[in-house]
Amino acid sequence: MSNSTSTPGIAAERLEGPALKDNFSDLHAPLSDHEALVAADRCYFCHDAPCMTACPTSIDIPLFIRQISTGTPEASAKTIFSQNILGGMCARVCPTETLCEEVCVREVAEGKPVEIGRLQRYATDTLMAQGEQPFERAASTGKTIAVVGAGPAGLACAHKLAMLGHDVVLFEARSKGGGLNEFGIAAYKSVDGFAQREVDWLLGIGGITLNYGQAIGDGLTLESLQADYDAVFLGMGLSGVNALRCEGEELAGVSDAVEFIADLRQAEDLRKVEVGRNVVVIGGGMTAVDAAVQSKLLGAQDVALVYRRGKEAMSASLYEQELATSKGVRIIYNAQPMKVAKSGKALSVEFAYTKTKKGKLTRTGESFNLPADQVFKAIGQTLEGAPDALAIDGGKITVDENGQTSVAGVWAGGDCASGGDDLTVTAVAEGRDAALNIHSTL
Repeated sequence: MSNSTSTPGIAAERLEGPALKDNFSDLHAPLSDHEALVAADRCYFCHDAPCMTACPTSIDIPLFIRQISTGTPEASAKTIFSQNILGGMCARVCPTETLCEEVCVREVAEGKPVEIGRLQRYATDTLMAQGEQPFERAASTGKTIAVVGAGPAGLACAHKLAMLGHDVVLFEARSKGGGLNEFGIAAYKSVDGFAQREVDWLLGIGGITLNYGQAIGDGLTLESLQADYDAVFLGMGLSGVNALRCEGEELAGVSDAVEFIADLRQAEDLRKVEVGRNVVVIGGGMTAVDAAVQSKLLGAQDVALVYRRGKEAMSASLYEQELATSKGVRIIYNAQPMKVAKSGKALSVEFAYTKTKKGKLTRTGESFNLPADQVFKAIGQTLEGAPDALAIDGGKITVDENGQTSVAGVWAGGDCASGGDDLTVTAVAEGRDAALNIHSTL
């Protein structure tokens, strides 16, 4: 075991390679051909299917499952991709348990839904393995659109615009595309470099030029984009992280969960990823769960996920909460951070117990302390670098139902825009729909 060069108590190589490989293997193994047929056979192919209504991208779920059951997974994949070009990743990371599968008739009647997510992965993986793009570009329109951000919203927008015959120039701040699909989700949800393979496959439509290392406010302005392009779509996500707003959060050992997840996802050797022996994660969303579970999988001895409200208020689904506890994460509800203190080489976090009364969070007057080598902040992300000309609502870019911003010729979607619920599938829908509106406007 090697000690961290920065902070005592945080170290690499807490587990051997084989254990790490097993811990970070595919969360849900892909279905075999036989398993897919059996799973598809459970679908009732409902008329006015509630699962389709629950899908933010409105995929025709009964149709794609029927196509699997008739032995045509390639046709099934095209049905999926026609509505959601990132259907492969969404099959892996979508909270299907609170969307399509939650309203499945089988779930309501029997407590066991049709495995829609795994069937979607089976179909999309089958087609993507062939390497060919299932769509062709329309005749050139002579128009060129700038898309800022190569995350789910930007990629979906760019692909749809390219398919409609426009040329697209895609600007991405990082050195890789994919956005949160590449940098922001747990490694066990997307293994074997799938996020980058999906980006490369999507770009196969042609007509999309991807420029890395360029972001709004860093040599790129909205005014210059408006001058140089026929339309602009902003899908740069949320790059800032909310502060704990408590004493001691600047101490060594306190860091952002999103940065931890990104570093882990980009690590070539998981043995070199450092983690504390005692880890405290503060937050209640998917980022908090992903950081907590992966800390445990890296070999942390004690991991506590602390959320200021009750279990039912957590934005992470019940399934994700149960996944965390099944991996050994301790979830503490109704506790708010008050102070991070350092005693010798170790940290401790003081929490105040809370209760919710008439929708308002209040402290009970009781408190407790948790020892920690490492503290992760996962209490939400913020918009940074939004052009001053744009109207902002609730910390996000104001858009209408078509994704149009307050500035003519500029659209936005995904996490940076108002009205979404910070899901990959929602970002895809917003990028796709904005592209259609851009097309009709041009």
